[in-house]
Amino acid sequence: MYQLDIVLKKGNNLAIRDRGGTSDPYVKFKIAGKEIFRSKTIHKNLNPVWDEKVSLLVESLREPLYVKVFDYDFGLQDDFMGSAYLHLESLEHQRTLDVTLDLKDPHYPNHDLGSLELAVTLIPKEGDFREAYQSLRLSDVHRKAQLWRGIVSIRLIEARHLQPMDANGLSDPYVKFRMGDQKYRSKTIPKTLNPQWREQFDFHLYDEQGGFIDITIWDKDVGKKDDFMGRCQVDLSVLSKECTHRLDLPLEEGEGTLVLLVTLTASAAVSIADLSVNILDDPHERKEILHRYSLLRSFHNIKDVGLVQVKVIRAEGLMAADVTGKSDPFCVVELSNDRLQTHTVYKNLNPEWNKVFTFNVKDIHSVLEVTVYDEDRDRSADFLGKVAIPLLNIQNGERKAYALKSKELTGPTKGVIFLEIDVIYNVVKAGMRTLIPIEQKYIEDEPRVSKQLLLQNFNRVRRCIMLLINVGCYINSCFEWESPQRSICAFLLFVLVVWNFELYMVPLVLLMLLAWNYILIALGKDTRHGDVQAVEDLLEDEEEDFDRDDKDSERKGFMNKLYAIQDVCISVQNALDEVASCGERIKNTFNWTVPFLSWLSIVALCAATLAVYFIPLRYIVLAWGVNKFTKKLRDPYSIDNNELLDFLSRVPSDVQVIQYQELKVEPSHSPNKRKKNNPG
Repeated sequence: MYQLDIVLKKGNNLAIRDRGGTSDPYVKFKIAGKEIFRSKTIHKNLNPVWDEKVSLLVESLREPLYVKVFDYDFGLQDDFMGSAYLHLESLEHQRTLDVTLDLKDPHYPNHDLGSLELAVTLIPKEGDFREAYQSLRLSDVHRKAQLWRGIVSIRLIEARHLQPMDANGLSDPYVKFRMGDQKYRSKTIPKTLNPQWREQFDFHLYDEQGGFIDITIWDKDVGKKDDFMGRCQVDLSVLSKECTHRLDLPLEEGEGTLVLLVTLTASAAVSIADLSVNILDDPHERKEILHRYSLLRSFHNIKDVGLVQVKVIRAEGLMAADVTGKSDPFCVVELSNDRLQTHTVYKNLNPEWNKVFTFNVKDIHSVLEVTVYDEDRDRSADFLGKVAIPLLNIQNGERKAYALKSKELTGPTKGVIFLEIDVIYNVVKAGMRTLIPIEQKYIEDEPRVSKQLLLQNFNRVRRCIMLLINVGCYINSCFEWESPQRSICAFLLFVLVVWNFELYMVPLVLLMLLAWNYILIALGKDTRHGDVQAVEDLLEDEEEDFDRDDKDSERKGFMNKLYAIQDVCISVQNALDEVASCGERIKNTFNWTVPFLSWLSIVALCAATLAVYFIPLRYIVLAWGVNKFTKKLRDPYSIDNNELLDFLSRVPSDVQVIQYQELKVEPSHSPNKRKKNNPG
């Protein structure tokens, strides 16, 4: 094993790739086809200075270091700026060498694309190289690379005078933001050239000197590629901290202006430490933190709701992901968009990390996610297990074993992880934060169509609808007098409530419902377990179907899979038809599609207006209820009906209007003309 230390110093006379006569270069290092390093992007500079250091472990010197330079283009494919090879076999050991690499394009070898300057040191490693590599992962450089120095809060306000991209002279604009690997996408505002978004996004600021936020605007097109509408950029290095800046940014390569509010704030309590360094174990530190989030400071720095400290102690019985029957596990701790990770413990199914992570809490309703991965040097990390813990469910100071779950968090996987978590927060700030929009997650991969997910979501919707249907059936059974005792009680309760109804009773009933369920839980009669068990059974059934599909994929053809979702598609299709038809029938009632029905509705609305004007609403509701309760007693064989739905069923939907529309008859088929040709 060899340790390869590289300092990427600078570039000289790099290739021009942008219209302004400059480039936004960054550098990638690869060994054996695997990307092992990517530098930061230096904007608008052909002689960039990076001064970035990277330490690598190399097993063989036969594989050269492949260096590639690209021009960063947000929203578009990055442009190639040249490449070069550094042959490791030619390097002297234990000595730092200054290396200049001339960049070339393999397709145009005669083109001069500039050069890169590196400082390279190759050190042979003796003894247990795993310990050496682990110490590198624990180095200060590794820790600092994860910790952010501040938060960049962006409020996307509006855009003005955008370029029309659609045939109707309008556009459907949305905005993409990117800062390094952090990406956001706004909602789409349809059919406008002056959209107003009113959205907020937060970025982590890793570089104390600032950085750049790349912004592009796109026109949403269904069924084809979205149209590019322009770009702009925010240079954070020129903005002062702890204050809000209004920016009116003109769009390059497009038309119009984008309006933003940008605020830079320092990050308070984000840290990674060893188990021995624990701020909450220090009485003085703990007292200061408790004072910071006390009720007396409820209106100081509203966004700083609280603090959470996570001790990642160890894991046991993890899944073996390597061919040797072992794994190389490391742990990633995430809270909303905040993400930190431990070092890797090599060749171990029972790793001990003993790390303490500290996060700021911006929303007490956030969920802490702890994921264990197996590190693979030749490809992306393998998933080993995951747990998701709502902050409000945490018992402070309790060291607890959590069984690891699958990636979808619907079933168990192998292994447990031991965590100890403390949450300190201000109740007033947490309550106020609940009433503002939730923080958006970074843009993730577009979801793919999944038969299992479609079936699962359909069954979830069906469960909710069936609950409403069952409530409706229960109420209807009171009207039908299926149980005389129940109907008498319901009738008396209805008369009593309607006769004495006041508006304050609406929130009072909801309050009584909450109190009733709380009493049931306190008495040990928790009704939630039945619902949770039903959902678990539903998800387990879907997972079994998914596994079965994987096993039988060779003999299960496309038509069989199509038949499996046919019932769901038909049900969804019919439900959408009913909803659309109901809305169209209401519209067609008011636009005189069928004049008879429109006149009938005028008569009914006039009668209703007079009745509500002269008769108190309490008496009208009481008369309606008495009629419903006594209808079955007066006529045991009457057919139950809903007059409003019966009326709407006579109004044609838009589809039916087209179906009933008469086609124009050609003049040659006129009845009058036929009479002339046949006088007798």
